[in-house]
Amino acid sequence: MNKQRWVIKIGSSLLTNDGKGLDKTFIATLVKQIKELKQQNIDIILVSSGAIAEGMKRLGWHGRPENIHKLQAVAAVGQMGLIQTYETLFSQYNIHTAQVLLTHVNLANTDQSNNISATLNTLLNFDIVPIVNENDTVATDEIKFGDNDTLAALVANLVNATQLVILTDQGGVYDADPRQNANAKLIDKIHVNNERLTQVANRAGGSLGSGGMYTKVLAAQIVAKSNVITIIASGRQANVLSKLYEGEPIGTLIYC
Repeated sequence: MNKQRWVIKIGSSLLTNDGKGLDKTFIATLVKQIKELKQQNIDIILVSSGAIAEGMKRLGWHGRPENIHKLQAVAAVGQMGLIQTYETLFSQYNIHTAQVLLTHVNLANTDQSNNISATLNTLLNFDIVPIVNENDTVATDEIKFGDNDTLAALVANLVNATQLVILTDQGGVYDADPRQNANAKLIDKIHVNNERLTQVANRAGGSLGSGGMYTKVLAAQIVAKSNVITIIASGRQANVLSKLYEGEPIGTLIYC
């Protein structure tokens, strides 16, 4: 496939400014960059976290609930604000969006995954940006997809993406935890099968998301089976998507 197809995953901490409610200024800059990528004839699928964090903000809850049904309820509330924000911002550029909510069961079932693939491809053929999230109101596995990293990887494989871009609040994969070690160095490029990759990716995640760098490395391993590269980069870097398109060495490139 000559045409590029990017699956872009954005985490909760970026979208909600670490839990302060949807950061519409940040999302607006993201949408503008996606518009520019589409102008370069790149298909975009957006895998967006943020529903639970936005729901917590709307309901005035200060801690992520542990009860699965409370999680499902708060996700349902937050999903309204999340999709409304995307729809409003993309419409400024006359770009249509579509909401696609999935569960692990959907993707594990061959018939359902084939239907999902056909639907996503049809949306892309109509120049629509699918916005994918886990269907938290249906999913009952509390581990779920791992803050949508695994979901993004499975979707990337499903649509034959050319690359998976995971935007996070970290600069990429480091040789040590940069939050604890000031001397930690960014790994700019590494093979997916390099043992060093999984050794440096810890399982710790933030309070809002359920994943950490570990799930992002797992996502890279999943897409590598389809010869898809992964880029893990900081979503806080100005014009990060535009710079990646220009080939600037940002974040960590995981190749296969």
